[in-house]
Amino acid sequence: MTATRIDPVPSKPERSGRLSADDWAQAALDLIAEQGVAAVAVEPLARRLGVTKGSFYWHFPSRDALLVAALERWEKFEQEEVFGQLEPIPDPRQRLRALFSVVAHEVKSHIVYSELLKALDHPAVQPVIGRVSDRRLEYLTASFRQVGLSRTDARYRAQLLYAAYVGFLQLNLQLHQTRMQHEEFEAYVEHMMDTLIPSA
Repeated sequence: MTATRIDPVPSKPERSGRLSADDWAQAALDLIAEQGVAAVAVEPLARRLGVTKGSFYWHFPSRDALLVAALERWEKFEQEEVFGQLEPIPDPRQRLRALFSVVAHEVKSHIVYSELLKALDHPAVQPVIGRVSDRRLEYLTASFRQVGLSRTDARYRAQLLYAAYVGFLQLNLQLHQTRMQHEEFEAYVEHMMDTLIPSA
């Protein structure tokens, strides 16, 4: 089964008149993906958006408040859109394959996540990463239980899969391993599915 490709982080809406808080939050997410959490600052974002700093302070009292809003936007989108689109799939094996496919063919959300992992010492980042990681592991564990694994085996399989995901990000985004060609990557994803999703 091939899942429909979705944007991991919503694209910036068409601007008409005054910028919204969501416009600022999305711009902050874009900057995190490009330069990391430390790069999020009011003045460069205002320049990027073509507005004055006054527009920012209409919506947020501080840079940290903007960062929190950006992380909440990222977290909410993943929870509602990524996992939400999988719920209508009744067969747990097909649902897992769809999850593999969705995750494998996204880029920006992985980059944001990788940058957040590098900023775990920031007080706004750590709780978000904690919640997202817990939710992902719970979802995977429940899915593996539904395909027939015991509670313990399902938890171990979920941890193995999540560790493989984080490790792959580290290799590609932080250690700059040579990126696989398209056909090689598709074969790798298929191998992961065949290896980690129990057969009927």
